[in-house]
Amino acid sequence: MKILVPNIGSTSFKFRLFEITGGGERELAAGSADRIGGEGGVLKLGLAGKAETSRAVSFADHASAIRAVLDRLAEAGVLDRRGGLDAVAFKAVVGGELPAVTMVDEHVLAEMERLAPVAPAHNPPYVAAMRLFAKVLPAVPLVACFEMGFHRSNPPRRRTYAVGGNWAECGVRRYGYHGASHRYIAWRVGQLQPEARRVISCHLGGSSSMCAIRAGESVATSMGLSPQSGLPQGNRVGDFDVFGVKLMMGSTGRSFDELLEELGSRSGLAGLSGTSGDMRDIQRAAATGDERARLALEVFTTAVRDYLGAYLVELGGADAIVFAGGIGENNPNLRADICRHLAFAGIALDAAKNESAAGEARIDAAGSKTAIWVMPTNEELIVARQAAEMLTRPSSGSGPGSS
Repeated sequence: MKILVPNIGSTSFKFRLFEITGGGERELAAGSADRIGGEGGVLKLGLAGKAETSRAVSFADHASAIRAVLDRLAEAGVLDRRGGLDAVAFKAVVGGELPAVTMVDEHVLAEMERLAPVAPAHNPPYVAAMRLFAKVLPAVPLVACFEMGFHRSNPPRRRTYAVGGNWAECGVRRYGYHGASHRYIAWRVGQLQPEARRVISCHLGGSSSMCAIRAGESVATSMGLSPQSGLPQGNRVGDFDVFGVKLMMGSTGRSFDELLEELGSRSGLAGLSGTSGDMRDIQRAAATGDERARLALEVFTTAVRDYLGAYLVELGGADAIVFAGGIGENNPNLRADICRHLAFAGIALDAAKNESAAGEARIDAAGSKTAIWVMPTNEELIVARQAAEMLTRPSSGSGPGSS
């Protein structure tokens, strides 16, 4: 079964192509189409075991970029020129109570559109991409693998807000996100450290969340109703008292929608530090004595440690702590700050291993009761696996989709 996992941006189209069979799985190709709708377009393609190639191609729109990619994959021999795709699978974000893994149809698209106010930066682009692929590849099944699916195993006390009435009936509950990344970590730690039943997954990047995992299942996660919640994000506020919006409306005369837009796109680490929100820029500014940047680092680290402490309580300790995401994988200083003074909890970082870690690496000190890992994830592989599992079930379709 050949499954394409796309990631479409405003002027780009990235993809990975997987082949999944009963005997295993492998990545056949990965690449991108850039500068869509403009001049100087480039189509990049990397095949398994071969160097990446590039060629200049003009893309009038995203549909032409998709067709160019499919033609290039056929030319490379990994797809048949008449098709050959068994499915296109999307790492979708906010689906509310939709099945975690489901065929894309008008009902799914309508529900994603209804939930767009919860994730204005996520749902509209995915809906547009799904409609586009349906037009370009009308005979190919489209599968949505929602990020919240991994957290369906959270107990009700972790999914419920302290409100009465019909709030929950209207979909206002804690869903959690980054499910593909946390699911990958649960699977990979199970391979590397089978005895580790209590895992704390730290997906730290431009968008960050944490997850407490017991026996391979999510039991708690930091994000709630929307991807704007939980840890401070690169440009999204994270946890925030909603009554602050009312106060700002009265103090400044700004509208609710205007303030919500600021909280969702111009706040977080960017707003606090006065930088781009990229952790590298923040750390460079802090190193020069910039107090706003220093405070942003401290706020972020404190939030991570707060959730880390909460999840140690939830799990009764941890057998493994995993750092993933762009920040988690590439920022030894931040990892050290997060793990400082935690020997009382059986958590000790090896400074030299932490500093030299590249790719997948174990960085805990000798004598640490808790393993500490740096772990690049493969979210697209998880999405392809979920899609393949759903499509090969005896009664594939929308179903309960809790996988």
